[in-house]
Amino acid sequence: MNQALNKKLYVGSLPFSTTEEELHDLFASYGPITSVRIVIDKFTGMSKGFGFVEMESSEDAQKAVEALNGSSLNGRTLIVNEARPEQPRAPRGRDDRGGGFRGGNGGGDRPYRSPRREH
Repeated sequence: MNQALNKKLYVGSLPFSTTEEELHDLFASYGPITSVRIVIDKFTGMSKGFGFVEMESSEDAQKAVEALNGSSLNGRTLIVNEARPEQPRAPRGRDDRGGGFRGGNGGGDRPYRSPRREH
């Protein structure tokens, strides 16, 4: 394992019912924790089944990875490893013309007109 392990860990394959408090308790036996966050779907309000735990030291983070990666939590096999740095994302849900969705008038400044039919 990398000696310069990041203190922030990715925790995947979480049971959807897992709370941040339960996740904190799971990792607390390996050292002090700075933060815990379970990622929630903004539309459903439900867990996406993964989260992040940040430990105070990289040594404690390494101990937690070695002990918990592949372990079981409520019937699910956990994936625990070093979190990758967050990548900037392009805004979603908008097209090149500034419209909020595809279809309709496409976000242009002219009203939608159906094609002219020749009689």
